[in-house]
Amino acid sequence: MHDPAFPSPRPWSETAASEARAAFDGTTVAGGSLGKLRDLACWWAGCTGGVSARRPARARICLFAADHGVVARGVSRDGASSARRMRQVLAGEAAVARLAREVGVELLAIDVGLSEPVPDAMDRRVRAGTADFTVEPAMTVEQARAAIGVGVQCAADAAREGVDVLAVGEIGVGASTAAAAVLSAVAAVPGKLAAGRGSGLDDAGLARKVRVIDDGIRLHHPGRADGLGVLAAVGGLEIAAVAGMCIGGAAFGVPVVLDGFVSTAGALIASVIEPGCVAHLLVGHRSTENGHWAMARYLRREPVLDLDMSVTEGVGALLALQTLRMAVAMA
Repeated sequence: MHDPAFPSPRPWSETAASEARAAFDGTTVAGGSLGKLRDLACWWAGCTGGVSARRPARARICLFAADHGVVARGVSRDGASSARRMRQVLAGEAAVARLAREVGVELLAIDVGLSEPVPDAMDRRVRAGTADFTVEPAMTVEQARAAIGVGVQCAADAAREGVDVLAVGEIGVGASTAAAAVLSAVAAVPGKLAAGRGSGLDDAGLARKVRVIDDGIRLHHPGRADGLGVLAAVGGLEIAAVAGMCIGGAAFGVPVVLDGFVSTAGALIASVIEPGCVAHLLVGHRSTENGHWAMARYLRREPVLDLDMSVTEGVGALLALQTLRMAVAMA
């Protein structure tokens, strides 16, 4: 159900997609012979009004970073640090930063909820990390709304500045636990099917993660149709910001390429709040995280790539974006 606090999506054009399909087929020996590449060109046309109307030339990836109180429950590898990962991105050392330079994509690193400030990050912090959702709600509803607003504003800024397409990723130790809990709440998927190994949990760590997810859902009983309520109960601030970017991108005419598991959890929330935004989203890659198949199926969005990747911090979104660019170039 549309929330009047957030902007409404632009309509997705089936007519433009059909015209792109015919044009694309005229460039190949047999119609449909290039498979998903044609689908990508048609998706782009539907979002923008036609492949010739605008090309995905100027691109920007937004990395939303936040910390998670549930890490105290032993759901992540010891020694992991969201702030350290953020500093590596800003220093240009992280894989996503190197790839963004290589393919000519602007990169914004946005602190929406880190526990400690990181110099040079864009400061949009709503609070310093979430609470442990096995004890209390991860955040308040007002904070969830504010974090969504960060993503909406980033999409609005991109549209105003002439960005053609957005990619989105996230940085957050413990984020895959919150993402799995969001999946469990929205799609009624039990913890053992929603949870994966994240950045490398062993069997004992995975078992703890499953218990934590199930405990959080039992404690809060978030309503499946209440996107803000799910975020407040068991979500993450970066997941909320991704949801906002999905909503804002659809509203302001900037298509959004998601990364993997955690980003797709943001899209799940966005689909609950504003179902019409889903047509303007691409799932960049199929994550090896256990529940990602269920997320993609719920959204009815087939991932663009399947490269046996798990937690990529935006790399999967950039690779999918490049595939999209090539597909549109052939139409």
